[in-house]
Amino acid sequence: MHGWIILDKPHGLGSTQAVSAVKRVLRQSGAGKWKVGHGGTLDPLATGVLPIAIGEATKLAGRMLDSDKIYDFTVAFGVQTDTLDLEGKVIAKSDHRPTWSEVEAILPRFTGPIEQIPPAYSAILIDGQRAYDLARKGEAVEMKTRSVTIYSLRASAPPRGKNGFAPRCGGAEYLDKFTFRAHVSKGTYIRSLARDIALALGTVGHVTMLRRVKAGPFTLDSAISLDILNDAATGHGIGQYMLPLTAGLDDIPALSVSPDEALALRQGKMLIGKPHTGLLLAMLGETPIALVESSGPDIRVVRGFNL
Repeated sequence: MHGWIILDKPHGLGSTQAVSAVKRVLRQSGAGKWKVGHGGTLDPLATGVLPIAIGEATKLAGRMLDSDKIYDFTVAFGVQTDTLDLEGKVIAKSDHRPTWSEVEAILPRFTGPIEQIPPAYSAILIDGQRAYDLARKGEAVEMKTRSVTIYSLRASAPPRGKNGFAPRCGGAEYLDKFTFRAHVSKGTYIRSLARDIALALGTVGHVTMLRRVKAGPFTLDSAISLDILNDAATGHGIGQYMLPLTAGLDDIPALSVSPDEALALRQGKMLIGKPHTGLLLAMLGETPIALVESSGPDIRVVRGFNL
């Protein structure tokens, strides 16, 4: 049981709760107790791709946290909340609504390297305490600006019908809400992105829908619901939904090693005489031995696997 379960996380469930649910399913399936972790936090209100690492794959969870991600999200214009989503209290309102052309025109400003201020309701540590804990106590939370990268940002076609449009003004269609797709670097807060897009459009806004469609190499195509996972557990068929440990390393070139070299790597020793550059996955046949880093002829273990 060393590998990945890609969960399509449901609305209302936190990432830690999702990990606990998978642990329970593993026990119910007869697999016993295994180390389980996740590869990227999702807010309870968010849904979508949540990579769950099991066994030795948990050694790669940190690498998954650093991976780029793709999100679909809807911004409702005219209201801003303290949490920047549906859960919070209203702190600002605006009567202004943007047009489709205004939304299109603003997107390049938020593409590429940008600076953003994370939400006060986030898990960032401030003097040893989570920002959201301080915010919930009513304390003033000063969030520092951080640099992130938006690789791409596009808007869906404008909605049609009375539910998508506010009243006409001067012949233009003024939007109450809009859905975007963003491909972002690690550390990007979609709620902050939504806030800043709304402000740049001369209004305020908050996120009403957030769905992660890709995390690192994992997409919704390989994601399953908790219901399906629970059903598989009762039939002892959970293994059919597991991806191998190497699925999280699809972008890493493989390095074939001999049994003697595999033993040396398992002992934490350095290999010499294999000129390569960069990060590699040392493989003994079909068995992953270690994630290694090469600089010239020297190969050092970054993360070893007990398989």
